[in-house]
Amino acid sequence: MLNPAADGLLSLQDEVRNAFGWSEEADVLSASEMSQQFLKDAPYGCSEWDSTTRHSALLRLKQSICSAERLVVVGAGSESISVSDYPGALFVAADGAVGAVDDLSKVLCVVSDGDGAEHLERAAQAGVHIVLHAHGDNHDVWLRLVEAWAQFVHPPHLTLTHQANVELEGMHNPGGFTDGDRALCFIHALGRSLEEIECVGFRTDVVGQWSGTTNPARKKRKLAWMKESMRRLGVEHHLIR
Repeated sequence: MLNPAADGLLSLQDEVRNAFGWSEEADVLSASEMSQQFLKDAPYGCSEWDSTTRHSALLRLKQSICSAERLVVVGAGSESISVSDYPGALFVAADGAVGAVDDLSKVLCVVSDGDGAEHLERAAQAGVHIVLHAHGDNHDVWLRLVEAWAQFVHPPHLTLTHQANVELEGMHNPGGFTDGDRALCFIHALGRSLEEIECVGFRTDVVGQWSGTTNPARKKRKLAWMKESMRRLGVEHHLIR
């Protein structure tokens, strides 16, 4: 389904953990619980989230991303976007940056670790496909979100990702670290050439307006790793200087 991530994209995750003093064990525990919960016939009481349905939804998402005539990836530093200014474009948003897009029907998916606040909530309510990420310090966040989304009349389609050096059934590790560069890794893993895409709002000089509440100094360090991830992907030129 997803092509294996390049070694450099996976090793970056180890480098990030070492740089911040984070434990891979915590990443594994969070992702393992997500994997186990979503192996059930009706995860969180939602039959639309069983393994077969999620697989079919990911196939459709892959087809849409790979066939889109114009694909725009939206990062947290984006200005507000009127889709009428991007004729023929479809969008992939990094977490809360989905709030920048004025027409959610043009958003193929949101790549998120769950801190996109009301913008992510609005996308989920609109039925936008969510590529939901599990890591060591967001367990309570993703759990709260899926429990809430499962109550929707039409829950969003989900694809599950993680960042550990293990294989987990029903989950994927496309590589990358922040929601922004993970979105690029995800698109790459689906088989879409990153030479054919456009990026808006990818920047390291400021913390973008669509970022979740965060420690600004630590966020800047994270953005430096986003830049390194984009360098390894060969798309560093998309960064706003």
